[in-house]
Amino acid sequence: MADARYDHIVIGAGALGAAAAYWLSMARRGSVLVCEQFTPGHSRGSSDDHSRIIRHAYHSPVYTALTPSAYDTWTEVEEHGGEKVVVRTGGLDLARVDTPGFEVLQSYRQSLDAADIPYDVLTAADVRDAWPQWVIDDDTTALFQRDGGLVDIRRATAQHLRLAREQGATVLDDCTVQDIESTSTGVLVRTGQGDFSAGSLVVCAGSWAPPLLERLGTSIPLALSQEQVQYFAADLEAFRPDRFPIWIWHGDHDFYGIPMYGEQGVKAARDMTGRFVTQETRSFEPDPAETEFVRGFLRERLPAWAGKTVLAKTCVYDLPRDREFIVGAVPGHPRVFLAVGAGHAGKFAGLLGRILADLAFENPPKYPIEAFSPDRSSLSEAAPARYRLGQEVS
Repeated sequence: MADARYDHIVIGAGALGAAAAYWLSMARRGSVLVCEQFTPGHSRGSSDDHSRIIRHAYHSPVYTALTPSAYDTWTEVEEHGGEKVVVRTGGLDLARVDTPGFEVLQSYRQSLDAADIPYDVLTAADVRDAWPQWVIDDDTTALFQRDGGLVDIRRATAQHLRLAREQGATVLDDCTVQDIESTSTGVLVRTGQGDFSAGSLVVCAGSWAPPLLERLGTSIPLALSQEQVQYFAADLEAFRPDRFPIWIWHGDHDFYGIPMYGEQGVKAARDMTGRFVTQETRSFEPDPAETEFVRGFLRERLPAWAGKTVLAKTCVYDLPRDREFIVGAVPGHPRVFLAVGAGHAGKFAGLLGRILADLAFENPPKYPIEAFSPDRSSLSEAAPARYRLGQEVS
């Protein structure tokens, strides 16, 4: 195959690329090609595993303003595709009073209040009464939001791609992009399987995006953080999704957990291990020390969750300098659109795909995405790198 013409090309078939392909195809406004350098569902990026947390509670009202639309978009995809991808468990955020984590909870309340989304403020006694598995001090406080839960990211991505194909999209495996050229009216994408032209290009390549953007003379640096999740043996009846919520502990380290789903165990990890890598140096072998670090927290706060290790696996966060999404046209290239998930886009994947399709169709943005512009100053190399809320990492 060579020198083929499409109306829209998507680079990357992970969570964001698959969603973009779906919404581009659903509109029936031209042909769609997806170039995936590996095979859809591969484990080299950020879209593998069973579950991602979905929630309204966020550190910034910019995100919470988008969450109702994110839930609505998932509902539309479920209705069209016939497969459920969102499981509501309720969401619990915990922190000790007068700590940085408590300040995060306060920012969550402000975001929820601004969007008029209901939630409950719980005391330590309230938490222990509702979920006696928690071992927490009396100075612990919590927020509970009933819509919190999980997105089956693996199923969601596969469903997006299946539906895109059903609408006529072409998905090429082992299609590595070698070069990109763009003009004011379209793009040329050179790959190992031939050259393809189109009226628009959507780049959802995750940690592989920077070298592609350099082909366009654009530099948007990303740091790659190697992360790790663990599944632990536990009383699975007690930690079923209809009995126990997803949770995030905000402290010196942020830990999170998802009740039993997809594996015969419960999932837990910390956010931001601080292990910065490249695609060449990242490892697919889990670090036993990281597993024990997470287990140490669980033994202290949620001991019934801290059984033997069922499974551990690594993934990579692709982090802009401010650790916020990137969504929009690449500066200087009006027909090339970029999305970077910043390590927390799974829950928004369906909505971001819809936004990317709107941009490609030159529709006025329906959603408040101005803060995520690719040309914002906080992405420049002169800006401080903030890969954790409130913490600078050089």
